[in-house]
Amino acid sequence: MKTAFSENKQIAIVSNFSDLVNTNFQGDINAICWERDLIGDFKEIVSKLQLKDNITEITIEDLLSLTLSENGQIAREIILNDLQLLTDFGALPSLNLLKNYERDDEFDFISTDVYSFHVDRSPVATSTFLCTYYGSASDIIPNEQVIQKILIPEIREKLKELHDDQDEEFETFLKENYFDLHYEPKTNAQPINLDLGHLWRLAVDHPGQNVLPCIHRAPKEKAGEYRLLLIC
Repeated sequence: MKTAFSENKQIAIVSNFSDLVNTNFQGDINAICWERDLIGDFKEIVSKLQLKDNITEITIEDLLSLTLSENGQIAREIILNDLQLLTDFGALPSLNLLKNYERDDEFDFISTDVYSFHVDRSPVATSTFLCTYYGSASDIIPNEQVIQKILIPEIREKLKELHDDQDEEFETFLKENYFDLHYEPKTNAQPINLDLGHLWRLAVDHPGQNVLPCIHRAPKEKAGEYRLLLIC
């Protein structure tokens, strides 16, 4: 059966949590999707949560304190179950109510915030898990459809100018300032929106990784609309 993501060689589709965490990244596959059609009123949950900062971490106690309709309760149980599954797996999931992330406007020629296509890096073997329950969803993009920003000649030259007064080697400078994690889409690139409700596992750049890390970005939020995002 064809599903929304099954035509993409970058993505493996699974139907349960066990397969999500036990399926290996291999070949071109660096994103695994537990594809789900969730029921429940997640908008109601968002409307009753209190945004304290631009990014507010929502606790289990916060969720349990909400007075919800039957559909709201269904949505809450789904979120609580996802948190429990990931915690039992050994991950440290965080549920965030988001207005927006901090923007990186230090340099006008390169951005290193999460709205830029980027990969995650870790010193240990791990994966990035995420699920958007409400609001705009993240994008991924095939690795062959991007170029590393530090390889774009005009950006590289400006980074070399920044490095002039530094003691460390240029490549070390790029890595320590996370410039090397960010990518620019090529002409005619086709990002893939991760959509709502699906639980994703994305490949991370770490020493034991045998595939290219998954390149992704946070969406630009819609005015007046918060996101409800599980991530770890």
